[in-house]
Amino acid sequence: MLSLVIIASLLALASGKPCNTEGSNSELYLSLNKNLLRSLETQEGLPNPSVHLALRLSNYHNLAKESEHLNRLKNNLHNDIQSSLSNSQPVAGLLALYTLALKSSCYDLNTITFPGSEKNETLLTHLKKQMEDEKQHIAFSHRPLTNYYQYSLGVLALCTSGIRVNNHVSNKLIKAVELEHFKHGDTESIDTYAMAGMALQCVKDAGSHVQNAAELDTALSKIKQKLLAARRPDGHIGNEFSTGLAVQALIAMGSQVAECAASMEAMRTDARSNTYHNPMGISQILPALQQTSYLAVKNKECLNEDDTLVLEPIDPVVVLPSESKVTVMVEVVASSGAAVVYSVDAPKESSLLEALELLKGKNVGFTFEKESSLWGPFLSAVNGEQARQSDRRYWHLSSDGTALSQGVKDFKIEVAQKITIKNTSY
Repeated sequence: MLSLVIIASLLALASGKPCNTEGSNSELYLSLNKNLLRSLETQEGLPNPSVHLALRLSNYHNLAKESEHLNRLKNNLHNDIQSSLSNSQPVAGLLALYTLALKSSCYDLNTITFPGSEKNETLLTHLKKQMEDEKQHIAFSHRPLTNYYQYSLGVLALCTSGIRVNNHVSNKLIKAVELEHFKHGDTESIDTYAMAGMALQCVKDAGSHVQNAAELDTALSKIKQKLLAARRPDGHIGNEFSTGLAVQALIAMGSQVAECAASMEAMRTDARSNTYHNPMGISQILPALQQTSYLAVKNKECLNEDDTLVLEPIDPVVVLPSESKVTVMVEVVASSGAAVVYSVDAPKESSLLEALELLKGKNVGFTFEKESSLWGPFLSAVNGEQARQSDRRYWHLSSDGTALSQGVKDFKIEVAQKITIKNTSY
C-alpha cells in the first residue's frame, strides 16, 4: 500500500511540471546551444532574429556574443525592414520576430523607431499598423496579406510586449482556427497551428478577450487537438521541422509530460543524428527541449543570467567532392500544368541547390532564381516563371512524389531520384 502511495506521489509531481523530460540530457542541450551560437560566426545574409530569440530563452549564455548579435539585428535587420516598409511591403512576421528578439534581450522597444508618414514611429506602432492592414485584408479577401503564420507571430509579439491586442485582430485568428484555414497547399500547416496556439494563449493569459472567452477557449482546445492528432508513431508532430514549434505550443498551453514526452524524445534522437544542422531548425527545438516557449519572452527579466557558455576552437572540416555521382531527374511543372523533364549527374551528398546549379550550367533551357529567407534560399522563379507570395503561389518541391521538408540548400542528394518542382497555389 505504501508503495502505491509513493508511486502516486511521484506521478503527481511529474504531472505538475509540463513536458518535464530534461533529466540527463543537459549535455545534448548544451551542444545544441553551442552549435546555435557558433552559427552566428558563419551566418549568411541578415542576422536571424529567431536564432537570437532561442539563445536568449536558453539556460546557457555567452552574453558578449549575444550582445554583438543584438547590435547586428538593430543595424542590418533594422535597415532591411525599414527598406521594406518604405516600399509598402507587408512585413508583419519579420517585424514580430524582431520585436520578440529585442524583448528577449529586455531592450526598450520604445527606443526603436522607423520613419512614419509624418514622423518617426515606434516599432510597436508599425507592428500594430501592419496587423490592422492584415486584418482588413482578411475582412475583404478572407486571407491575410502574408499568411496566418505571420499573423499569429504579430499577435504574439504585441501580446508579449504588453500591448492589448485589438479584439477584432484576435477574433480573425480565432475564426481562422474554427474554419481550419491553416493550410499550405492541401496540407494542414502544423507550424501555423503551433504559432496560433502560443499567440492565443498569450491573449487568454492577458485577460483582454473577456467578451469572447468561450470562443477563445474553443479555439485553443481545437489547436491542441490538431497538434496531438498530427503526432506520428515516431513522436514527430507533422514532421521533423514542425515538431519544435508544436511542442513549444503544447508547453505554452500547459500540456503535461505524457502528451509531449514522445515528441521530446523524437527531437533528441534527431539532434543526435544531426538532423537539425540548419540554425533555424535548432532555434525552434532548443526552447522546446528546455521546456519553454516564445511565450516566456513576456516575463523575461535578464537578471543574474548564466554567462558560462564558451566555444572551444574547432578544426575546419574540409569536405572533398564525392567521386561517385547519381542521376537526378528534374521535372518542372509550370502553373499552366505544362511539364518538362531534365537530367543531371550530381556528386553524391551534394545539395539540391548544387545539383540545380549544375543543371543550369548545362545550358539545356533550365534556369532558376532564388531569394533568401530565415530558413535559407528558396526558389522564386524557374524557367522564367515567378511563384510570388503576393499571387499566393510557391514552388513546391518533392522527391519521388514525397514533399521535401528541407530547403534546396539543406536537402542532400544521396541516391538517384526524380525531383519535381511545381508552381503551386496555396
